Amino acid sequence: MLCLRLVEDSTWLLQILLSAFLAILFLQSGIDKVADRRGNLEFLQGHFAKSPLAGMVPLLVTVVTVLEIVSGALSAIGCVIIILTRDPTAAFYGAVISAISIVALFFGQRMAKDYAGAAVLVPYFLLTLIAIYLLAH
Repeated sequence: MLCLRLVEDSTWLLQILLSAFLAILFLQSGIDKVADRRGNLEFLQGHFAKSPLAGMVPLLVTVVTVLEIVSGALSAIGCVIIILTRDPTAAFYGAVISAISIVALFFGQRMAKDYAGAAVLVPYFLLTLIAIYLLAH
């Protein structure tokens, strides 16, 4: 029986919720980049037009898309595994790849001199660091 007064049970619940959050965040973002690749490329090519990354936008969008889908999928699978077995290993790797994805996005925003866009990523990054800590075993 679940007793949220126990550290183990509250940690288990936090692991589930964090994994579910990261799964939703990154699967939606990655799937959107696949479903509307042309629209995303057009927007991002304009966004990076004056940055050193201007000629690499299609490659970078592909890399970020793969990172997002992998991190979202691992987080989703990890969430289910945590519920069933309390093993956070898959979710841990999902959180690590999520953090790498956010670092890549942050780098791009800074290179494009979109400082407000980069600042928006900070809370997500902090959340992934918390997830990594809580999912580490």
